[in-house]
Amino acid sequence: MTHLLTDKTAIIYGAGGSLGGAAARTFAREGAAVVLAGRTREPLERVAADVTAAGGRAEVAVVDATDERAVDEHADAVAARADGIDISFNLVTRGDDQGTPIAAMTTERFLHAITTGVTTAFLTARAAARHMAPRGAGVNATCGLVAG
Repeated sequence: MTHLLTDKTAIIYGAGGSLGGAAARTFAREGAAVVLAGRTREPLERVAADVTAAGGRAEVAVVDATDERAVDEHADAVAARADGIDISFNLVTRGDDQGTPIAAMTTERFLHAITTGVTTAFLTARAAARHMAPRGAGVNATCGLVAG
């Protein structure tokens, strides 16, 4: 039985979170080899265990998606091993502050989530696009997560 994503490689940034983990499990169930990227190894390892227990292929990479060099080096390494990147899905939590009244919030705190979201969206999409463009194919997606 051929699945929708057979022979595709997907990097999921923020894969240790609930939505990122669900996306990774779904991509793997559809046949993709998933690269689980995030800042904390333990939740990524749990998702990888779920994926492999279900018969999928997963690898874990500790990557800070706000670190330009780390994102670029990781994407380059994945593309070299997998002969390209087919999907890059950014589900990185931005760090929105939902508990502070706006009258008490600092400009720095307000801008933190915006800066994190825009930075990670740009860095992860650009890193993958550098490997997708020469092949003329690939999918870059970002989901703006809200987490307080």
